Amino acid sequence: MSLSTRIPYDQDPDFSKPLLEVPGVAQERMLACLAFLYGEAEAERCLPELDRILKVHYAHKSPELIELEESLQLGERFTEADLILITYGDAVKGDSGSTIEALHRFVQTYYDSINTIHILPFFPFSSDRGFAVVDFKAVDPKMGTWDAVREIGADYDLMFDAVFNHASSRSEMFRGFLRGDPTYDDFFIAYDSPDDLTPEQRSKIFRPRTSDILTRYETIKGPKYVWTTFSRDQIDFNFRNPRVLLALLEALLFYVRRGADIVRLDAVTYLWSEPGTESIHLPQTHAIIRLLRQVLDTVAPGVALVTETNVPHEENTSYFGDGADEAHMVYNFALPPLVLHTFYSGDTSAISRWADGLEPPSDTTHFLNVLDTHDGVGLMGVQGILTRDQIDAMTKRAGDHGAYISYKSTASGEEPYEINSTWWSAINKDGSEEEIAFQVKRYVASRSIALVLKGVPGIYTHGAVALPNDHELVEKTGVKRDVNRGMIDPELLREHLHHPGSKRALLRLEQRELSRIRTRDRAFHPRGEQRVLTPSPAVFSVLRTSPEGDRHLLAMTNVTAEVVRVDIPLESLGIRDSLWRDRITGEHWGTDGDRLPIELGPYDIMWLTPENEPRG
Repeated sequence: MSLSTRIPYDQDPDFSKPLLEVPGVAQERMLACLAFLYGEAEAERCLPELDRILKVHYAHKSPELIELEESLQLGERFTEADLILITYGDAVKGDSGSTIEALHRFVQTYYDSINTIHILPFFPFSSDRGFAVVDFKAVDPKMGTWDAVREIGADYDLMFDAVFNHASSRSEMFRGFLRGDPTYDDFFIAYDSPDDLTPEQRSKIFRPRTSDILTRYETIKGPKYVWTTFSRDQIDFNFRNPRVLLALLEALLFYVRRGADIVRLDAVTYLWSEPGTESIHLPQTHAIIRLLRQVLDTVAPGVALVTETNVPHEENTSYFGDGADEAHMVYNFALPPLVLHTFYSGDTSAISRWADGLEPPSDTTHFLNVLDTHDGVGLMGVQGILTRDQIDAMTKRAGDHGAYISYKSTASGEEPYEINSTWWSAINKDGSEEEIAFQVKRYVASRSIALVLKGVPGIYTHGAVALPNDHELVEKTGVKRDVNRGMIDPELLREHLHHPGSKRALLRLEQRELSRIRTRDRAFHPRGEQRVLTPSPAVFSVLRTSPEGDRHLLAMTNVTAEVVRVDIPLESLGIRDSLWRDRITGEHWGTDGDRLPIELGPYDIMWLTPENEPRG
């Protein structure tokens, strides 16, 4: 839920108003971050430019926006009402006009519980489906204009991507580097010879790809070998140069003025590279995030910062910092493979143990609970949670369902890094002869886990409409991830919805009701309590409690194709009510002595609340 209530920034800065005076504590914190990165002398030289950037941003604010920000309740920045749709700006076919406009119409038509839209990079790009940005401040003309973005932002909160780890090889910055433009001379990590990065140094670098870390480019000064973490077209920025940091910080605030309520820091763990180390999770990277957070806290306190770090869970949660100085949200990357493992094995033991310790460090930090993304199902998040045998069994099962498996380089060779599949095909085997109603029931049961866990739920568009794997697109592009990036045809979807027994009609009916309840019940507030119960290995059970402690909801999901009977001790609930009501079906369940007996059919979902408690 946006704290801006959609009050826009003024298009032009008004310097006749009093200029921003950065509070002393904020200035000290920003100076400390800069000094850690560049030394005290260079930090002092950077501070005036940083101060100028903040003053310019502040001058774009209307008095109404300034007044509103002064009354923010940060504990209500995210509430039970938040449900994020993740989508490409050109994911939806449109008859005419921009694809962003078509997306706007699509969401308004089919998703009445969505309040936030994460539009994946919609800037001009040269590769990697938007993540090789050519111009950080423009909208790809094939998708639309800033006016189209503004219009969708009038109805929904918006999440933008800050792809600050690298730039496209076709960006003006890198082209300037090739031309020897002194402005960009030190903007990228470059060597005169590939041997300048020794075999020992290369072996230590953590790579999410199997390509070479250095790519040769011809420049006016001769051949240069530039650092390319992801591909030869994505050139890593050199954050040792403070001008790079200041330029991208200015871009961050530009996004805020253009309507970003949430900013996602893409691939942020790779920001700072240091030969001789793994070049991930470095202290300098955390210092940069602390600086960005302090900047937002100072001039845009309603805007949330999200880190995208597809790494083992403990390392992922380190990007919360101390709970007040780094990310407001981190992607819960352990969740998708854990849910997949749970439904493949029919055993909730692993996910229950993990979820039992799932607690952000403060009331203003939250997990972003997603199952599918534009990339697929990452596997790094469950390292140390699932065994290698369990991960191998999961990748084999997903492969049998039609998934592709991507690998990364390690010191000992290659290992699975990501399952490339739509969530529908991961849960339901391509070509399955099972009844479609049964497949939909299993699918919705799997998706319900992300709705009940503490945090903010998100859903990828292709998961929302349950698209199967698009093998034809992969054959066309040669990119495994494209299996989950096909085009959505709203006309075809509308046609399917006219047939009550179709997959899409059944799916919409069930998902719509769950989303409606989820976004209206205070028990699901991300600041509320969460207690994991273990009445049966076949049932994932979570007791959610509102922040005020006056509303409870017992969420139970049967992860198997069998009927399961469980007895819930009332003592474990801490609630003595004798009658409970299923919020989904309206069915009532009574206690038997000191227990609450429940019977769940195959892949049943029950969201039970005490009958005498207030609802909603």
